[in-house]
Amino acid sequence: MEDIFARMAAGKIIQKEDRGYDEFGKVVAETIQRCVEMNANTTGIDDVRKTLSEIIGSPIDELTTVFPPFYTNFGWFIKLGKNVFINQACSMLDIGGIVIEDDVQIGPRVNITSENHPLDPVNRIALVLKPVTIKRNTWIGAGATILPGVTVGENSVVAAGAVVSRDVLPTLWLRAFQRRWSKKFKCLAMRDCSMDCSPVLACASEFSIHAAVFSITQ
Repeated sequence: MEDIFARMAAGKIIQKEDRGYDEFGKVVAETIQRCVEMNANTTGIDDVRKTLSEIIGSPIDELTTVFPPFYTNFGWFIKLGKNVFINQACSMLDIGGIVIEDDVQIGPRVNITSENHPLDPVNRIALVLKPVTIKRNTWIGAGATILPGVTVGENSVVAAGAVVSRDVLPTLWLRAFQRRWSKKFKCLAMRDCSMDCSPVLACASEFSIHAAVFSITQ
């Protein structure tokens, strides 16, 4: 039988009754405690880099900068590229896996989660895991939320406050939801959107996507 960490890496549903769940819980508790200590006691960026390297289990590039406080609940499945910048108060829930490629900029209070729960109330305590990938040279604006399973394409921009629940194609600008007409941008979500909102700067689906995607090349 696969151990629980191998099952997590494979993206399988995790139940509290699973063999090894207690061991997983100990890792979570230790990681959270180490983040608390890092955020309270580090005196410089080099200290943060050193401690965070220990938390995620791999060395962080010397050109990558993480401003504390920084929060993660697991750490083992975070992969940070070269020359990454992460501003203050960011949170990465990485049990499903989070990959941040080279030259990515992440604004303050950004939340990235690779973890979800079933909608069925009977089984809602289970963990549903889907990896998140932020491709090279992406800029994630302050307060944005990236939800499980999302890939943000290379050179894209996610505006401050956006909630991203679908993939963002390369070289796109994801703008936070607001009802304002603009002729400059063409909505790219209309091909699979059931909402009658073509004259407004917004799109939505039955799962409440609170953002709109527009080509920055229009």
